[in-house]
Amino acid sequence: MARHLDEQIAGRFPVGQRLRVLDVGMGQGTQALRLARAGHSVTGLESDVQMLKVAREALATEPEGIRERVRLIEGDGRETGVHFLPGSFDVVLCHGVLMYVEEPDAMLAGLARMLAPGGLLSLLVRNADALAVRPGLAGDWAGALAAFDSDSYTNRLGLPVRADRLAALTRTLDGIAAPLHTWYGVRVFTDNVSNDADLPAADELARLLAAEDRAGRTDPYRHTAALLHLFGVRG
Repeated sequence: MARHLDEQIAGRFPVGQRLRVLDVGMGQGTQALRLARAGHSVTGLESDVQMLKVAREALATEPEGIRERVRLIEGDGRETGVHFLPGSFDVVLCHGVLMYVEEPDAMLAGLARMLAPGGLLSLLVRNADALAVRPGLAGDWAGALAAFDSDSYTNRLGLPVRADRLAALTRTLDGIAAPLHTWYGVRVFTDNVSNDADLPAADELARLLAAEDRAGRTDPYRHTAALLHLFGVRG
């Protein structure tokens, strides 16, 4: 996912430009801190108080030059207009958030308004067109059959959430003046790997990541990915 983001930023903005980045639902701040280390000015918006605490603790360990490039705000991604003026950012990230939003179109329109002309919107969503893959590979046939006709599922935290379909999101992005530029699949081969699994040896990990990266860019494999990474560009 980080590789996709860096690739799209490099292809759209001049080398060395300090970008204004908004990370909506930033969680523990992994991407926010990574982009700040790359020289960008980053604003993180997070509604979960505990996650915000973790992000602040992580930020406190960074050098002063990085800390001064990051602003952390407690807030909901559905209320970006309360916190920021339209066109305030060059890049807006919304990763792993839409699955918790019952009606995401209004939120997406608000995110698009935050972008300056030519700005980049990065969305990471659960792939509703591949919901049957995980239960099917696990031998949960009842779950697989139910998933074919659904856009909802239970995540690994045990929470009921929703997924998105590529075609529907493409129409939404067109409608909010941030049409789809490109997209990738994420976790084509490794979605059923436990979060607690140990990482393989370095050479094996490199091959795994290379295979995932290739599949995430290649049809028809990317259509079966657990997650979709979409990039829209503000007109």
